[in-house]
Amino acid sequence: MPADQGRRQARAGLAIALALSLAATLAFALSWLDRAFPPVMPESREMSQVVVDRHDRLLRAFTVENGRWRLPVKLDEVDPLYLRMLITYEDRRFFDHAGVDPRAVLRAAWQFLRHGRIVSGGSTITMQLARLLEPREERSLAAKLRQALRALQLERRLSKREILEAYLALAPYGGNLEGIRAASYAYFGKEPGRLLPREAALLVALPQSPEARRPDLHPERALAARNRVLALMAETGALPEVDAVLAGEQPLGTKRHAFPSLAAHSAARARELFPQAPVIRLTIDRDKQAVLEQMARDALADLPPSLSVALLLADHQTGEVVARVGSPDFASESRRGFIDMTRAVRSPGSALKPFIYGLAFEDGIVHPSTLIDDKPSSFGHYRPTNFDLGFQGTVTVAEALQMSLNIPAVTLLSRVGPQRLLARMRLAGVRPALPGNAPPGLAIALGGLGLTLEDLVTLYTALPRGGRTIPLTEIAGAPSPSDDATDSQPVMSEVAAWYVTEILRGTTPPEGALTRGLAYKTGTSYGYRDAWSVGYDSRYVLGVWVGRADGTAVPGIGGRAVAAPLLFSALQRVGSGKFQVRDKPRDAFRAATSDLPLPMQHLSVSMLQSVPGDAVETPPVIVYPPNAARIDLSAGRGSGQPLALKIQNGAPPFRWLVNGTPMASDEIRRSTFWEQAEPGFSTVTVIDARGRSDTVTVFVE
Repeated sequence: MPADQGRRQARAGLAIALALSLAATLAFALSWLDRAFPPVMPESREMSQVVVDRHDRLLRAFTVENGRWRLPVKLDEVDPLYLRMLITYEDRRFFDHAGVDPRAVLRAAWQFLRHGRIVSGGSTITMQLARLLEPREERSLAAKLRQALRALQLERRLSKREILEAYLALAPYGGNLEGIRAASYAYFGKEPGRLLPREAALLVALPQSPEARRPDLHPERALAARNRVLALMAETGALPEVDAVLAGEQPLGTKRHAFPSLAAHSAARARELFPQAPVIRLTIDRDKQAVLEQMARDALADLPPSLSVALLLADHQTGEVVARVGSPDFASESRRGFIDMTRAVRSPGSALKPFIYGLAFEDGIVHPSTLIDDKPSSFGHYRPTNFDLGFQGTVTVAEALQMSLNIPAVTLLSRVGPQRLLARMRLAGVRPALPGNAPPGLAIALGGLGLTLEDLVTLYTALPRGGRTIPLTEIAGAPSPSDDATDSQPVMSEVAAWYVTEILRGTTPPEGALTRGLAYKTGTSYGYRDAWSVGYDSRYVLGVWVGRADGTAVPGIGGRAVAAPLLFSALQRVGSGKFQVRDKPRDAFRAATSDLPLPMQHLSVSMLQSVPGDAVETPPVIVYPPNAARIDLSAGRGSGQPLALKIQNGAPPFRWLVNGTPMASDEIRRSTFWEQAEPGFSTVTVIDARGRSDTVTVFVE
């Protein structure tokens, strides 16, 4: 073998040995550094706790130390265009080097020697991450060396993907913004998953000089930096030139957007329950939540600033809370917006009546067509009245529930028993609050106990589910707050739930509401403190409360006038849009009153052994037409028109006489018509079952 060839091989072998020795020495040094001076890892930096909806969309985020926004982010959640532009602009050989790019270092060193100052730092993304993890004010070669060593350490411990994700979460974007996700929300009002070229270019440029280039404070500098990035992208082919030109012509946009702040009460409560969880997923749907929050604000736009409103939407098939509005404005002092009124204990008014009727149906005491008396009655020392202080006389049970009459509800509760009603409520995990821990009485039929809106919605899930409730859940994957609640025990029988639903579907909708098959009930607490409405369709149960958070009376508010219109409007927007009637249970039946067994045809107060009070019944009074009234029935239609006749009080059956002649009429109802009323003076008389009478004289024109 020639001597020259042998010397070349010897030099090559020596070079390889030196390279291996240097590599081994470097590896040993890095291993020693890892043990002696371990690098700060990305997981050591506190990230903003975020609350997301059922589809992982941001509902609310919380700042970290010093009020900084630092939202966690995954590589797959960032627009690929931005990632391509970032690598091109910051570190083109990111995926090839081990944390330090030798070519970039040599270029930076040459520029330093030539100009006597640092022109370009030669920093890789990994080196920038090292600086973010261990921030230092100095800019020197010693600082660069430390960053380089830390970058080599980080590359030994983390994958390229993990390094890039850490950089995207920690990079500064001006002010209290850290990370691309926070910057995208603040400057564009959206997630960074889909960015326009002009948006991506701005986000690439900002970390280089975040304070000097803030678009909300220094728009001219931000615009220039953005356009330099776009020009480089076009030059390197990372972005088509035509796209770069068009993006550069677009305005910058200098408005800073607010971070999402939906479901404030739910997010705050979830954070209290899970303070260490980086991400909390709720069952809430962000779109429906946003709609209901806006509707709550709109509903109070023309009302006093002290009034508040709360809404709770739940899926009665799964028990998941889909939207919760605890108040229209979390920060409002006048409305005490910080109080979650979906969880505040208040009097439910008449909203519990469907469950009283349900138990009466279950026991076979009444049928929807059973007649029941609505007349002045005493139940021991308890003497309830109706909301309008009037009485309807004898009506069907279905009509009594639809009109929310008080006497029939108390009558039925006296038969099924207050304790039994409370026991059924407790099966659903609902714990009603009784005043002063007093034993339950008949007053609970009219709201004489305390419940939350969440309690009511839970109870109402039984009606479309064949009588069985389902516990409500709001935090995905977490156990129900009502661990003792079960859907294995019915609140009422399937037949009873079907009867109640059929009745509530027949309730007249509030004025101006779109007619649709919605089952609903309203309630107004004593003294006009709370207005309620709860309704359901084929998928959802929605509860609405309106009132003052401090419990002060608001004269004039009522469930039907204030809460029901909002219920119908809200379910029209976020509901299933349909009401699929459940199949009629085998033991349920439709029947007219006369077709019922005789004992079920009429339930009167006198049939209740425990209820005295018939003695206080007042005689009948003709309320229309009033005495000595002149009534024009012609209006160009000729004589012989029907004249409405109405009475209050008295005991049915009733007999009507016109000028002494008996008139054919419905003897049960308190209203009828005088067909073919004749012109001139006439005397109208009514006689009740006990012989008491009233007479008026009218002149018909």
